[in-house]
Amino acid sequence: MQDGPPSAAPAQPPASKPGPLLVALGDSLTAGLGLDTDQAYPALLERRLRAEGFELTVVNAGVSGDTTAAGLRRAEWALAGDVRILIVALGGNDALRGLPVDQMKRNLDEIVSLARSRGIAVLLTGMEAPPNFGATYTAQFRNVFRELARKHDVAFMPFLLDGVAGDPALNQADQTHPNAEGAAIVAERVREALEPLLTALRGWSPASQRDLAPRTR
Repeated sequence: MQDGPPSAAPAQPPASKPGPLLVALGDSLTAGLGLDTDQAYPALLERRLRAEGFELTVVNAGVSGDTTAAGLRRAEWALAGDVRILIVALGGNDALRGLPVDQMKRNLDEIVSLARSRGIAVLLTGMEAPPNFGATYTAQFRNVFRELARKHDVAFMPFLLDGVAGDPALNQADQTHPNAEGAAIVAERVREALEPLLTALRGWSPASQRDLAPRTR
């Protein structure tokens, strides 16, 4: 989602971070617009995973204002390094701009396809379009995420802001971006949605890191 001019891309590329990596590719909802860096949901997610015994570094690849097209342009960069899991959390700005649904679908399809071609597990998170574009657009927009999740057989979270959107107590003054409490809920919901991917990585035990050892390519 966008609030003001887009921010610069994260300064440190994933390749320079210690692996294995979990990359969150998104817009300002991922970047944590209006929050301290350590309050954004990717930072909270990393702390939660580390506490559970996962030696994963979570890379916040969120850029305010990014559409799915902008995310696609950054995808190669975002997937540099020993990336094991990709969270795709884009589409909110496409909706705010009323961009064509088929265009958004192609962009997301390419991002997910790129990750899967590299053996990277994917969590696709859905977004919701504002009602002012009409019921048809809203339904088509929502269905894009469901259809792509089925097509690629990836983990799916129907709505990134489930339980947070629309609640003034969990959002900043713009009523679009979660506040610190809202971001904590998003992190918790994302962690739940990641469970099948983490189960595949950990080999049944949170303390077991044999499947998370650095890979060669």
